[in-house]
Amino acid sequence: MPTPSKGPRLGGGPAHERLMLAGLATALFEHDRITTTEAKAKRLRPLAERMVTFAKRGDLAARRRVLTTVQDKGVVHRLFTEIAPDMAEREGGYTRITKIGARKGDNAPMVVIELVRERVSAKKATVKEAEAATKRAAKAAPAPAPVEVEDEVVETAEVAEPVQDAPVADAEATPDGSPDDAQEK
Repeated sequence: MPTPSKGPRLGGGPAHERLMLAGLATALFEHDRITTTEAKAKRLRPLAERMVTFAKRGDLAARRRVLTTVQDKGVVHRLFTEIAPDMAEREGGYTRITKIGARKGDNAPMVVIELVRERVSAKKATVKEAEAATKRAAKAAPAPAPVEVEDEVVETAEVAEPVQDAPVADAEATPDGSPDDAQEK
């Protein structure tokens, strides 16, 4: 029996392994997430990624290529019309494997494999929001131009003007309107 290209053989032979992976891929594209063993999920991931890549191409040859593995026409239609447009901005990494613990009966490590349907990751969205906020702030309040004062550069636009010696009227005004200084009396 020929050995598979990657990882341990699942099931009895290569034909059985192909059928199991095709069934897992069909279930994954139908439900967006499935729970399976870690070994099966690791073998399913490259197959599912390749199917999504074909679906992103979207032509007839790609659809026929996917139909050789996923034989349910309804699931293939969903893959090409719903899933592929969601993944259009992604370069890869269409699936996510999350460990959930061991199965009770045989202690097999179980995982959830799911399609990553978010259009933009949360981290990238936060970075984009921060960049947009800094751009808005820069447009709203342009940086003040430096002002030269006696060989010094002052960074603020508000420069204190020298105070001239001007009399300040603190006293009350007389009835005729002139200021009344207490020092003159």
